[in-house]
Amino acid sequence: MKDTKFSDEVLRIHSHPLAAMEITTLQVNVGYRCSLACKHCHVGGGPDRTEVMDRGTVDAVLAALERSGIGTIDITGGAPELNPHFRHLVSSSRTLGKHVSVRTNLAVFFEEGMLGLPEFYRDHDVEVTASLPYYKEDNVDRVRGNGTFRKCIAALQQLNSLGYGSGGRILNLVYNPPGAFLTPDQKTLELEYKKELWDRFRISFDRLYAFTNMPIGRFRDFLARTGNLDNYMDKLAAAFNPATTGNIMCRHLISVGWDGRLFDCDFNQVLGLGVSSGVPAHIGAFDYLALSRRSITMADHCYGCTAGAGSS
Repeated sequence: MKDTKFSDEVLRIHSHPLAAMEITTLQVNVGYRCSLACKHCHVGGGPDRTEVMDRGTVDAVLAALERSGIGTIDITGGAPELNPHFRHLVSSSRTLGKHVSVRTNLAVFFEEGMLGLPEFYRDHDVEVTASLPYYKEDNVDRVRGNGTFRKCIAALQQLNSLGYGSGGRILNLVYNPPGAFLTPDQKTLELEYKKELWDRFRISFDRLYAFTNMPIGRFRDFLARTGNLDNYMDKLAAAFNPATTGNIMCRHLISVGWDGRLFDCDFNQVLGLGVSSGVPAHIGAFDYLALSRRSITMADHCYGCTAGAGSS
């Protein structure tokens, strides 16, 4: 792998380590349990995972939201909807006047206990960010399991029928490359997705995010198993774009793990890289001012968020 560490690249550009600028978003991972086991999943989510945020930690998240001026809560997983306290977290966050964004795999809509989920999202004006690795069935099922694509299409059609993706309630899609590749141009890919999904299924959405596959979790295991880890890391490092460090997501959010521990991002969470020393390390001791001035904990996986146009 390339010898230059990510932290050295940052020092070359800024002459000081990355630091938070503010906290506009509280990103909350409510657990790794998921209805799918996608090959690119950085948290290694799946049906057998037992890490689930409990009610006490959920209430600590809500208390931190209430005490701070943070405007957005970004709820993720796993499949966050499988957490038994998920709807309480969403409805309570809306009662506090917060904007709620949920990251969903779409197929979860058809799991037991999920009846009425699309209507719940509509009634609470939730922004939905949905993973759809591609707009063709074979590509999606290869990554996520047979039959998943058709469930995703049906879920998107349900959301469209409720006013999502047509200039009203916000519906975003997420693309991930099918392997050890960098993402193509996001705007070009968005236009392609919009045309294909409309022509094939009469589905509309607001925005596409093209996310680089992070070299951690299940995807890192795949890279190591196929002998591509060093090559992929070199590819990310070679595509490093200094301009992305000015607005990288970790400078504007704090990530809460399923057990309440605090991280600079969801990726650091998976790697166990907590926030820097000298600031609160758990949501129960949340201090907005201290955390909004913290130094960012960096490692070489950060190349994944700064390659090309950036992935966050």
